[in-house]
Amino acid sequence: MKPLGPIPAGFAMIDGQLAIGGRKSRDLVAEAGSTPLFVYSAERIRRRVGELLHALPPSVALHYAVKANPYMPVLQLMSELVDGFDIASAGELGLAMAAGVDPARISFAGPGKRTAELEAAIAAGVTLNLESEGEAVRALEAGDRLGITPRLAIRVNPPFDLKGSGMKMGGGAKPFGVDAECVPAMARAVISSGAEWRGFHIFAGSQALSADAIIDAQAQALALAGDLAEQTGVALPHCNLGGGFGIPYFPGDEPIDLVKIGEALSTALEQRAEVLQNTQFCVELGRYLVGEAGVYLTEIVDRKRSHEELFLVVDGGLHHQLAASGNFGTVVRRNYPVAIASRMDEAADEVASVVGCLCTPLDRLAEKGQFPRADVGDLVAVFCAGAYGASASPAQFLGHGPAKEMLV
Repeated sequence: MKPLGPIPAGFAMIDGQLAIGGRKSRDLVAEAGSTPLFVYSAERIRRRVGELLHALPPSVALHYAVKANPYMPVLQLMSELVDGFDIASAGELGLAMAAGVDPARISFAGPGKRTAELEAAIAAGVTLNLESEGEAVRALEAGDRLGITPRLAIRVNPPFDLKGSGMKMGGGAKPFGVDAECVPAMARAVISSGAEWRGFHIFAGSQALSADAIIDAQAQALALAGDLAEQTGVALPHCNLGGGFGIPYFPGDEPIDLVKIGEALSTALEQRAEVLQNTQFCVELGRYLVGEAGVYLTEIVDRKRSHEELFLVVDGGLHHQLAASGNFGTVVRRNYPVAIASRMDEAADEVASVVGCLCTPLDRLAEKGQFPRADVGDLVAVFCAGAYGASASPAQFLGHGPAKEMLV
C-alpha cells in the first residue's frame, strides 16, 4: 500500500458524494454531459486570493501566471481579483485580452519569443520581459517598425535559486533571463534607446513548501534589485519578485505559512535600498491561486484483478492529468490526493491502483492506494487539479481528446 496525498481542506460532502461549489459530483457530471471533467471552484479561488491579499504587504501587487490555468472563465474571474497577468506566449496574450484584461496589466516572459509575438505584444501595449540581448534588439526593431514605443523590462537570471523548489528557474546556466552581471549594461542600453523602462522580473523557482526558503529568495531578490538598479544608475519603476508558493500534493506535504512570508516581506520592504523607495513590487503566482480549487472527475469503466492486484480503470488518465501520473518532472512517483468521489462517506477497505484508459503503463493516477470498495460507474476525484492539468497534459495522445471543464 502507498499513502495518498492530502485532500485540501474545506471540501464538503452531500449525500455521501464529494461536493464542489455546493453541488454534488454526479450533478456536475450530469450537467457537463460526461466525464472526464475538470471542475474549478470560484469560491475557493476567491478565498485564496483574499488570504493572500490579507497576508501580503498592501503595497505589493498580486499577478496571476496564466500558464497555471488559462481556462477562459477562470481568466475572467481572475480579472476581477488580481492586479496583473503574466503570460508566456502570444496565444496566452490572446486569451487574456479575450477575457477582457487590459493589456497594460499584462507582462510577457519566456525565452524564444518570435518576432510576430514581440510585435503583437508591443502593439497591444504589453510589458515585455526581455530574456536576452538579442531579444532586446529584436523588440526595439519591432517598435521602430510599428512606430510604437515598447514597454520593456529585463528578466534577471539571479545568482541564487529557490531552495526546495520543485522547478528551479534561477541560479547557474539557465535559458531564462539575462545573467545578473550583464543586466546593468543592458538596462542602460534599453533606457537610452527611448523605450519605456519597466524594470526587472526576478523569478527563482516554483512549488516550494518552505516559508523560510521563500522568505530567503524574496530577500535576495530585493537586495539584487537594489544592487542592479544602483549599477544601472536609474530608479527602478517596477520589480516582479516572482512566486514559488507551493501547495501540498504528496503524503507528508504541509501548507506554507503564508502569514510568516507576508510579515517577512513587510520587514524586507521597510529595509529596502533607497533606489527602490518608489518601486512598485508584485508577486507572480499561478498554482497557489488555482491549484487546490480544481478537481478532476473521471468514471470507473472497469474493475479487474491481475496477479491478485486490483485495478480500477477510469475513462480519464495522464492525457489530462500528466502530473498526477508522475510524468511531469517527478523523479520518484508518489500519489496525489485521490478519492472515490461517489463514496466519500464510506471507509477505505481495499487497496487498488487507479489507472487510465491509455494503452501505456505510464497511465496510472494512483498506485496501490487505500479506497472504499468502488465499482463500475463510480466517480474518482483527483484533487489539486486546478493548475497544470488540462493545458499541461497531452490531450491528443492516443486520440482520446480533451476533458471538459467548468467553473462553479
